[in-house]
Amino acid sequence: MTARRGSGPTMHDVGKLAQVSAMTVSRVLKDDPGVSEATRERVFAAVDRLGYRRNQTARSLRLGGSGMIGLVVTNLANPFYSRLALGVQEVATDYGLRVLLGNSGERADREPGLIDGLVDHQVEGLIVVPAGSRQQHLARAMRHVPVVLAARPPAGLDTDCVLVEDFHGAREATACLLAEGQTRIAFLGNPPALYTGAERLRGFWAAHEEVGVEPDNALIRQGLVDAATAERATFDLLGLDEPPTALFCTNNRISQGAIRALYKSGTTLPVAGFDDFDLSDVLGLPLTLVSYDADEIGRQAARLLIDRLEQDGDAAPRASRRVTVPTRVVRHGAPSADGPGHPPTGA
Repeated sequence: MTARRGSGPTMHDVGKLAQVSAMTVSRVLKDDPGVSEATRERVFAAVDRLGYRRNQTARSLRLGGSGMIGLVVTNLANPFYSRLALGVQEVATDYGLRVLLGNSGERADREPGLIDGLVDHQVEGLIVVPAGSRQQHLARAMRHVPVVLAARPPAGLDTDCVLVEDFHGAREATACLLAEGQTRIAFLGNPPALYTGAERLRGFWAAHEEVGVEPDNALIRQGLVDAATAERATFDLLGLDEPPTALFCTNNRISQGAIRALYKSGTTLPVAGFDDFDLSDVLGLPLTLVSYDADEIGRQAARLLIDRLEQDGDAAPRASRRVTVPTRVVRHGAPSADGPGHPPTGA
């Protein structure tokens, strides 16, 4: 077997000779302990026979390719997306690829222009965090380059994606509050049209149903887009005749806005939320946070994309794949000794 003339051997060439996938070749070269010794020996034998050099990967993904991939996120000011981007960059650098970054600012109307611009710049492929549920522009892009979605699933598209355990994480964190005796838990969520917002509300609701408690619709606040809107919503909830005794927040910015409102009002309530954040462990508040590795979402998305790029153009298309990054609950502080959350004396 010989590599294609003029382009040098690719990971696909190595995998074909070793009778494994290109992703397995990548795992061997990264010294992944999960690969058997027999497979490792076949891969290294194929590497030696073909004279494969790892730094040729980007140049050989496509003959005359740009060596660039595009990444579009919804809000670079959110540390989650910064970490995701770092994960993509880590894997891309391993393959000699550069990353072009676009920020939609959570504006679905802005996203198609960013996608078109990246395709015009001849990126090899795209990783996208969709800003909305309408994804026809991504279907158009897929006619030219492979597309992988991150954090939010495809809507009517047959493509790979990397998700977080949104439902499971929200259910587990809410269950922690319910187990402490909280029965009036407010829900502060991002727009319901977003997959993450809908799934986390579903998990919140499921935790209540499992213990026979019905959430109070008067305590549900959705459509929050940043810390400022979350702060206003929390003040509104605290002003109710029957205020909540605990809060559940669907992302780090909403948690931070809610905590700011509690601080300004002199109120101490248990808070549960998605996304851990810096200094959460030193605030002195009873916090229950759903934590996960945002970098790993980026790494997994980049690996899926590169695996697509290294697929032989003559081979039958692979079925789309869905990777889920696990969550875990971390707890800071402790529940109040007085039971369910309460306003300060004299409030």
